[in-house]
Amino acid sequence: MLRALAFVALAGAIVLAGAGSRAAESGGETATSARRAQIVARAGSRTVTVGELEDRIAAMPPFQRTTFGSTPDAIRHRFLMEVALPEALLSLAAAETQVEQQPPTSYRLERARSTATVRAIRRRVEDGASIGMDEVRSYYQGNLARYETPERIQIWRILCKTREEAQTVLAACKNDPTPKAFSDLAREHSQDKGTYLRGGNLGFVASDGTSAEPGLRVDPVVMRAVSTLRDGDLAPQPVAEGEYFSVVWRRGTLPAVHRRLDEVASQIRSTLRKNRVKDETDKLIAALRTAKLRDFSDTPLETVDLPAMEGSQRQSDATKPAGG
Repeated sequence: MLRALAFVALAGAIVLAGAGSRAAESGGETATSARRAQIVARAGSRTVTVGELEDRIAAMPPFQRTTFGSTPDAIRHRFLMEVALPEALLSLAAAETQVEQQPPTSYRLERARSTATVRAIRRRVEDGASIGMDEVRSYYQGNLARYETPERIQIWRILCKTREEAQTVLAACKNDPTPKAFSDLAREHSQDKGTYLRGGNLGFVASDGTSAEPGLRVDPVVMRAVSTLRDGDLAPQPVAEGEYFSVVWRRGTLPAVHRRLDEVASQIRSTLRKNRVKDETDKLIAALRTAKLRDFSDTPLETVDLPAMEGSQRQSDATKPAGG
């Protein structure tokens, strides 16, 4: 690319034309168009016009513009020499070397076009502030679960094989009522292989037994037991849980939360705007797929041999109760 630049410079392809020209802005639209079309510089087949310079300089924030000079004339000349001309030369060299056809560059160009397209969609979609209250209220009513959360209790539990084992574990917990001791006992004794490695922590559990931990539901007998406890209390006796016996510790409580419509209206408007952007993007992708995608068959994917992934095997605990 540097050789191409040197060749262009030495061949005298750069011709400054009309530098410093400042035609009067009278004579109406035709005169303005003619003035803006004047060529300030030419590099091979590339040109830089008055209008291009004006638009690019005007788009800069004032603080950035002042870095090019203290007077309009100085700004124009320095922007031309340090930005517009180097870009024209690089563009010319890129065209001569066909760099845009090379895989790394073509990939970046496609990514740039994709990003610019998404930005254009975002600009085209109305601002969230323009979304009416009726639409906001409808979304709120249809998604109440996001804004109303019931009271939840944090429960730690050690699932033991026998009542005698549970009594022994409970006595050890009472003797050393610390999270570390409870966690160590859970790792040693708990039959719930889904939770024993995290110290028997069942997460924050709602009254119906659903937990913040995915796929975990707590037995109703455990919920009844913790409902009689205060935060920080151990259940005084092991809790019979199917054929097992549990040592249960109520760790804390999250109160019920109800967020009013007026409290979440701005958040909902932002969500609705994001949804509109996604819908517009999905429509464009669907249209491009219809127009551009010629052949598609995922059958050959079955012949791709992937190496084994470490840690992919997980212990099955389908027969264990309460998240076990």
